[in-house]
Amino acid sequence: MIKIRTKLLIYFVAILLLIIIVFFIQEKSNQNVIDLYEENSEYYFLLNEITKMTDETFQSLQIFVHEPLPEHLTFYENNKQQLLALQEEVLVKERAGIPKKNYLNMLSSFIEHADQTVSGVSNLDIQQYSMHLNEAERTSSYIHEKTLDLINNQLTTYSELSPFIDGKISNTKKLGTSVIVSIIILSISFAFWFSNGITSTIGRLTRKAQEISAGVYSGADVVVSQKDELWFLTKTFNEMKQNINQSVTEIEEKARLSQLLKEMELKSLQNQINPHFLFNTLNTISKTSYIEGAERTANLISSVSSLLRYNIGNLDRRTVLEDEVNIVREYFFIQKTRFRDRVTFEEKIDSECLSTPLPCLTLQPIIENAFMHGIEDMIEGAIITLKIYQTDEMICIEVKDNGVGMDQQTIDRLLDSGHEQEVSLSKKSSGHSTGIGMKNVSARLKLFDKESQLEIESEQGKGTTVIIRLKKQ
Repeated sequence: MIKIRTKLLIYFVAILLLIIIVFFIQEKSNQNVIDLYEENSEYYFLLNEITKMTDETFQSLQIFVHEPLPEHLTFYENNKQQLLALQEEVLVKERAGIPKKNYLNMLSSFIEHADQTVSGVSNLDIQQYSMHLNEAERTSSYIHEKTLDLINNQLTTYSELSPFIDGKISNTKKLGTSVIVSIIILSISFAFWFSNGITSTIGRLTRKAQEISAGVYSGADVVVSQKDELWFLTKTFNEMKQNINQSVTEIEEKARLSQLLKEMELKSLQNQINPHFLFNTLNTISKTSYIEGAERTANLISSVSSLLRYNIGNLDRRTVLEDEVNIVREYFFIQKTRFRDRVTFEEKIDSECLSTPLPCLTLQPIIENAFMHGIEDMIEGAIITLKIYQTDEMICIEVKDNGVGMDQQTIDRLLDSGHEQEVSLSKKSSGHSTGIGMKNVSARLKLFDKESQLEIESEQGKGTTVIIRLKKQ
């Protein structure tokens, strides 16, 4: 995740580097022009110094010829040494790329004639020093002329290079101006792009927050492409919205189930008589039947008493699978008394699963539906099978009948938790003990354990299988 601060630092460093590069290029170009100007100026001054020193050396030579005194010779030697030093400077510049061989040869020739003149004066050879003095004078004039030619040529060359140098300076300035303008344009574009990325994300978050405050939780999540602080904020906001939506859904589900339980309790109050009086009466009838020798009647009344005692109570209470199986056996005993050989009840139960907790009245309503909607109208051969087994992580309960079955639309309606009709208390359910519908069982299972599952497999004319999966405890 690249932070916003990091993005800004990268941008400002890039801008600073561009500005430094432009400044360096301009300074380099200006320095080249300055170096060229200083080089030409130094060369002009050097040629002028050579011309001046040549004149002074020749004048000191003439003085020595007319008055050959030691001090005049010393004065000449000093001037000659200065001229030799200037000649060495010209030689250095020649090595640096300024060819002036003829000019250097003339300087050497002048110094040689001057020395021959001094030698002739010292040897009192009038013919020798006169000839060399004239040659030195002529060479000095040549040096004057050559100096003027060199300066003139150099000025001509410089004048030819001047437009090129001016153009180069102008191009450098244009390049710098272009880069600065480009930086300004890029800075403005980056500012708009960067601020738009922040404000648009904040705007989407604001609109989504307004939707949530209005009670709309089902909208699409806010999407941010770049991973920065706003991406993390958006991700957290989306998770918060999902958590709120989940909490609201759970609250609505609990409120709906609470309403169902209240309606069932009210219906139960409307239909029941005093439970203790009813249980005592049934127990008295059961004992009387047993004393009179009607054992089957006594067992039937005992089963009805157990069934009513288990059914009348708080549906929110928890029980274990063993109690549910026992009450299903009591229920089936009563129905067996009614249907006799028309129906068969089969059990395939893993005893290790009987300690599994589950909501009260989970299996009996499913058995009731199998009787009421599946096999009630069958004349013979009806079979209801209760199968309980375990897999790696789940406890599986299957209630299977070979009745009339149902179509997919009916299955979907039974499993639709949003359907308003949750409790089957219609006239069709008369004669059955609970009146609790399949969707009520499914809803209470979900409240008991979110990972629980209730499935219905059915085909018309081939029966129905209801499968409940509970997580192992």
